[in-house]
Amino acid sequence: MRTTHILAISGSLRKASLNTALLRAAARLAHPSMRIELFGELGMLPLFNPDIEATDPPAVANFRTRLLAADGVLIASPEYAHGVTGAMKNALDWMVGCETFVNKPVALLNASPRAVHAQASLKETLATMSARIVDEASITVPILGARLDEAGIASHPEIAASLREALIAFQAAIAGYQAEDAAGQDRA
Repeated sequence: MRTTHILAISGSLRKASLNTALLRAAARLAHPSMRIELFGELGMLPLFNPDIEATDPPAVANFRTRLLAADGVLIASPEYAHGVTGAMKNALDWMVGCETFVNKPVALLNASPRAVHAQASLKETLATMSARIVDEASITVPILGARLDEAGIASHPEIAASLREALIAFQAAIAGYQAEDAAGQDRA
């Protein structure tokens, strides 16, 4: 069985981020046929500036390469002032011109039931970039205030079960998209 490679992106730069812990817990819970790699260089991306876009800064080139190599993208981002974090928006802005997200399967994890504005904004931005949002794999995991770290999230019966189900749905959607794409290429 082919391994499904997922690039996980936390919209938080905090060392003790719940969103990062959620993504790490997902990596622990993933089936062995799914490899989840956490992108830890979000804070290294320069501020988006169209004047330097053509110079392809090394951090941006690395991010783009890793996105292109991934079968899917898993994003967990906190909400700041009813929107996505500046770091997350900056990363997405860098990818608009190169169309990295076109037809890329994306699942969104939300660590707080009250972070609805950021989730909606993130979903809208990714849809505008032509990403394939996998709704059945995009879930809210109520860990805000639960005082759970990565290990606690991974061992919590209900949360772990929800994450596993979301990851199974994500992997199935990715396999379906890959089969559709292959069939389309065969017809061309």
